[in-house]
Amino acid sequence: MSTTLIKNARIIDPSGELDRVGDLFIENGRIAAIGENLESAAVNVISASGLIAAPGLVDMHVHTREPGYTYKDDICSVSEAAAAGGVTIIAAMPNTTPPVDSVDTIEFIKEKASKACVRVLPVASITKSGNNSALVDFGALKNAGAVAFSNDGICITDSKTFYNALEQASWYNLPLLAHCEDTSLSDGGIINEGIVSAALGVSGNPFTAENVGTARDLMIARSTNAQIHVCHVSTSTAVDIIKFARKNGVRVTAETCPQYFMLNDELLLSQDADYRCNPPIRSEMDKRAVIRAIMDGTIDVIATDHAPHSPEEKQSFFTAPNGVIGLETSLAAGITALVNKGYITMFKLLYMMSTVPAQILGINAGSLKIGSQADIVVFDPNEKWIVDADKLHGRARNTPFKGMELTGRVKYTIRAGNVIYKDKK
Repeated sequence: MSTTLIKNARIIDPSGELDRVGDLFIENGRIAAIGENLESAAVNVISASGLIAAPGLVDMHVHTREPGYTYKDDICSVSEAAAAGGVTIIAAMPNTTPPVDSVDTIEFIKEKASKACVRVLPVASITKSGNNSALVDFGALKNAGAVAFSNDGICITDSKTFYNALEQASWYNLPLLAHCEDTSLSDGGIINEGIVSAALGVSGNPFTAENVGTARDLMIARSTNAQIHVCHVSTSTAVDIIKFARKNGVRVTAETCPQYFMLNDELLLSQDADYRCNPPIRSEMDKRAVIRAIMDGTIDVIATDHAPHSPEEKQSFFTAPNGVIGLETSLAAGITALVNKGYITMFKLLYMMSTVPAQILGINAGSLKIGSQADIVVFDPNEKWIVDADKLHGRARNTPFKGMELTGRVKYTIRAGNVIYKDKK
């Protein structure tokens, strides 16, 4: 019988309004008791004075690169990075080769995920192979294990196809995760359009592309009653559009990522491709708007859009693919840029990173209630550390936070009662 006792932690359970100092007892992979001065003959005892114990994080926007691009990363190696960041569940996005548009591909992902240290949830493609092609078989893919549908990275430009996809998602009661972008406006842009792109003499990706895409997608969603989730919000106007849609009955949730509430596009003056992503890192004004949207609840979730690339691919600023990694730094980024600056509480940060994404995906996670599966992160909210890309887990090194000092260090990650990560310190 596997047992673990976490002693004297500050226990935060955003799903149950719990924030107290005490002990947490785990037995047979589930939370068996929470209280003070718990006594047991536990096999593992974790002394957690000064540490926080919270539900394992749920990252609903991760690119594992498998199948097809395992030279960048794969399901198991990405899972190691997730565990080091306190993430116990990841939703794997479908823009792989082949794309996740068939039951066979979902079964492949599930087989690979059975060997991973975290739980991997397949997100299925919306269309077969292309952005305006025929829709996938939503029912078959849901039955095979898909928890959501998305063409992330490939905007569906045909409005009728997008409307039909939302109707299908609504019929099968699964969320549609929308990459909102009008690619006719952003085509060729490699960084945010503005002063920095002009100074570098490169094509810019205008905020208008995201704004127009967001408006179209949410207005179509308004007529279908589908559950739509807006991925990686990065502009002030997109925030306003989401607010308007929600007030007018659209079933919309939204996420942003640490690069959008922590960084601005002045970093791109260095011509370092590790700062390139899509949507691009925006202006200081947009960054502040994203923070306000986190504070007022317009943005529901903090995810990462973790997108590994090889060092060779990221060598050239002008030709590198878009994408940054963030699984191992997301919790610390949230503590550093949001909690420690007084924008939100630790309770709300954990709510946005565990309970809410679990609710959107319809999974039983993000909770420390008695009887819940013991997915837990134990972390030091005060420990400072420097992000060294060469010491990160996983295969990729393309972090935009390299060299930065962050506050908040994961000490243990527990998945179904088993310790899957322990800080070497």
